[in-house]
Amino acid sequence: MATKETVKKSTSSGEVDTEASGPNVKKKAVVKKTTPKKVAAKTVAKVTTPKVAKAPVKTTVKVPAKADVISKLRIRVRAYEYKILDLSVKQIIDTALRYDATVQGPIPLPTEIKKYTVNRSAFVYKNAREQFEMRIHKRLIDILNPTPKIMEALTNMSLPSGVNIDVKII
Repeated sequence: MATKETVKKSTSSGEVDTEASGPNVKKKAVVKKTTPKKVAAKTVAKVTTPKVAKAPVKTTVKVPAKADVISKLRIRVRAYEYKILDLSVKQIIDTALRYDATVQGPIPLPTEIKKYTVNRSAFVYKNAREQFEMRIHKRLIDILNPTPKIMEALTNMSLPSGVNIDVKII
């Protein structure tokens, strides 16, 4: 149970009483100078609620029941640069949605990192080495019950260089 507090302040212009309760109360006192009319001091208690972080909004696509799924087109997209990869995935999804396909994804897969260590100079300074790495970013897209129009549109689509696509029918 929250305790009730009463604070009485005395100032040169008059007295102020503030009353509020609870742990989330900010107290703000408004003081008016006393005049011959005897204006009372006003107190304003503002109750604040703790802020809760909002979850990011995700778009969901209807997934048919397992009995309805006859075939699945699994597209695995790989690239060295994630920006080009995301643009290509968006282009694939837009093409599939244009033909009223049910799309699952894009699902980000773990980034594959290849590290290489090389001597900086030949024959001497064994301790001086450089390290290089190659990052391969991957995404997975599933298209449920693809039609021949979707298959044709996806095969005729032109994607930027550096993007590798593997397509399987499951």
